[in-house]
Amino acid sequence: MNSFAEKGAALAACALLVFGLSGCGGSSSSASKDTLRVGVTNFADSLEPTANYFGWQVMRYGVGEALVHFDDKMRPEPWIAESWLVAPDQMSWTFKIKNIKFSNGNPVTGEAVKKSIERTFAKAPRAQAMFPLDHITADGQTVTIYTKKPIATLPGMLGDPLFIIVDTSAEGKQDFDKQGPISTGPYVVKSFSKAKTELDANPNYYAAVPYKHAVVNTIDDPSTRAMALQKGEVDVAVNIAPGDLALFKDKSKFTTSEIDSIRDVLARLSVKEGKPLADPRVRAALIESLDRDTYCKVLLKDTFTPGGPALPPSLDYDFDGLSKTYPNKYNPEHAKQLLAEAGWKDTDGDGIVDKDGKPLSLDFVYYSGRAELPLFAEATQADAKKVGIQINLKNVDYNVLDGIGTRGEYDLLISNILTEQAGDPETFLNMYWKTNVNGSNPQNGSGYSNPAYDALSDQLAGEFDPAKRRDIIIQMEKILQDTSATLVFGYPQTNMISTSAVAHADIKPCDYYWITDKITPASK
Repeated sequence: MNSFAEKGAALAACALLVFGLSGCGGSSSSASKDTLRVGVTNFADSLEPTANYFGWQVMRYGVGEALVHFDDKMRPEPWIAESWLVAPDQMSWTFKIKNIKFSNGNPVTGEAVKKSIERTFAKAPRAQAMFPLDHITADGQTVTIYTKKPIATLPGMLGDPLFIIVDTSAEGKQDFDKQGPISTGPYVVKSFSKAKTELDANPNYYAAVPYKHAVVNTIDDPSTRAMALQKGEVDVAVNIAPGDLALFKDKSKFTTSEIDSIRDVLARLSVKEGKPLADPRVRAALIESLDRDTYCKVLLKDTFTPGGPALPPSLDYDFDGLSKTYPNKYNPEHAKQLLAEAGWKDTDGDGIVDKDGKPLSLDFVYYSGRAELPLFAEATQADAKKVGIQINLKNVDYNVLDGIGTRGEYDLLISNILTEQAGDPETFLNMYWKTNVNGSNPQNGSGYSNPAYDALSDQLAGEFDPAKRRDIIIQMEKILQDTSATLVFGYPQTNMISTSAVAHADIKPCDYYWITDKITPASK
């Protein structure tokens, strides 16, 4: 085990001991049958669903719903829409809308859905990057969405929180930023701040709402979230750190819902001209210098599968086959050789390789809202230095991360990313690696561009056959790993832990859904 891993394991053990001694043993005496209290990490300083990725929090808090919902296997199923059908020419999809109401009592009609989706396209550039909208028509309880080319996964794309259906007639009467949008979820916003959100039951919800109130506490530090749950300050905590999971093994006091996620923890690599990582040999050397097996197995206590291919093993895209041909496995000696071949040598004896009088120095941008991200960043800094690469760590607030990513103001930028945002990895694979032509794909701020990859992406967009789609996606993954286009640190498990006062607090593969109408007070 390397020294960094030993240090990390020791720190994790100490933290576990401290929390084990100081915790209150899971008291839930202050829990209320009327109020659900939840501890989460929150990156949103606004509840406007078209801004940044803030729609995720709107949906996670049970305020907003979309046309479709994802089941436990990430298949689209009805939500606001009760059914949908693609046209014979595959250029449009028609959705039949349920007879339900917005939280203000206004009916959810085809016209209301049309205006909501048009609002999203007008306010969010990311919408156009997901699919090319031509126009929308509405008739009674149906809405038809016409696209500029066939889009096989359109229903799934409309399950993304970006497409939360809102009552556009409420704009100007309600501040969507601070009061939340008027939507169709089981809860409505009573008050909002980044630190705490108070919710009330939606009086016009189409099903029973189990709690009269909910309070969402922002507790960004995962160990502090664990402590709050132990003390009974919250009833549910989302994503407890791996080192703290052992505190909640007593099944009479806590229920742990834990699954293999469909997420990657990956670092985007800036390959823009003039950047050190523009050279694929330098990218490969960096990746091969990192002992990801030790990071995942020791530092994160086997709650991560070590990284490699772009898509996680929980998805059916030949993970084992791609892993066998993965070119950048841990090999620090080969990493040194690659750097030398690229002209990077330590000419001044300071331990950092240099070229043309400049050291090989990389800016690594991360945020600390997820426990694993600082660990991976610090481990990268320690291991990369051993082959002569200097890593400069930059801890930023999540709210500025998206802008840093789109502007490409990084060498490495780490995130915990959902790989099936639309029930299919197409959106994920396009977002970060399809060529950004004149702003067509603003999320790709890395500068990565590969004509063969783009051609496969174009082919995938119009392919409706599942077997052929799978084959295309595997080919795209192969290009990414053969060009060292990204650094996947690992594939995490995800969890939701609740006290005995709560029932049915179950984590889902798609973590759009935290506070739902399924979470109820426990029956005694």
